[in-house]
Amino acid sequence: MITDILLLIAGLLLIIFGADWLVDGASAIARKLHVSEFVIGLTIVGFGTSCPELVVSLTGAISGHADISIGNVIGSNIFNTLLILGVTALIMPIAVTRNNRRRDIPVTMAVTVLLALMGMSGTLFGWGKDGLSRIEGIIFLALFALYIVSCFVNDDGTAEEDAPAKDRHIAFAILLTLAGLAGLVFGGRWFVDSAVRIASALGVSDKFIAITLLAGGTSLPELAACTVAAFKKKGQLALGNILGSNIFNILLILGAAATVTPLSFTGISLVDVAAVLGSMVLVMLSSYTFKKNLIDRWEGAIFLLAFAAYYVWLFINL
Repeated sequence: MITDILLLIAGLLLIIFGADWLVDGASAIARKLHVSEFVIGLTIVGFGTSCPELVVSLTGAISGHADISIGNVIGSNIFNTLLILGVTALIMPIAVTRNNRRRDIPVTMAVTVLLALMGMSGTLFGWGKDGLSRIEGIIFLALFALYIVSCFVNDDGTAEEDAPAKDRHIAFAILLTLAGLAGLVFGGRWFVDSAVRIASALGVSDKFIAITLLAGGTSLPELAACTVAAFKKKGQLALGNILGSNIFNILLILGAAATVTPLSFTGISLVDVAAVLGSMVLVMLSSYTFKKNLIDRWEGAIFLLAFAAYYVWLFINL
């Protein structure tokens, strides 16, 4: 138990320092390459902070624990959208660009709907069993590749003018980014491993561990990166990280896991799926209503209330 507590503390320290290095390095790369901070957040930061989910979901799929793979992704996306985006918006209202409203947010919503329709086809339509087949996994991977290419092709290269970055050499910026990613991934891994060992010893179910401890632990990199980005006034980097992580989680991670072995949704309820869909509905509404170019603080508070309501339901239905 003492060892697990020490690992939790060490992991937390690595996450804090890693997030700071990652945001600084990624912003510097964006400016050097004339790529928007949103696209850097979507790709480099999004992929890096999704590495823990990739490891956990693939390991779960290979070992035959589909509940771990599916629950981890659904739980992580709920964490990302409701908790992390909510916290980020409370720290600093997040600017939403025209491309975000017309492409990025609708695509993330469409991908989430696609997951629900394919994964819950048995419950919703009576088409066989709930789950993802290998063919559907391959479709997810192809869609992921198309989206990433389209982001770079259609990027306008704009940066946030009110958030000047230090002028770093490109090699140093890359090393800083890699060091930050390593800190986030290893710190998150230590945190998750120790938390899961404690929960497993207490006899907690795979689904509950996946949607709470694993999802929360593997989402720590996103939380750290977005919180630091908010304090550094880099809202587009934070938004790109959240949307990118959600797309990575569904299309890349579940796509890869389902390609390895078909995944069953038997441990996932309609409420879980409704929560992940509802979280994206809130993002879409926030980007189009009232201050349509901004996710404001009060909207961030609504995200957090929705997150709390879902977790109350989880604990009631243990």
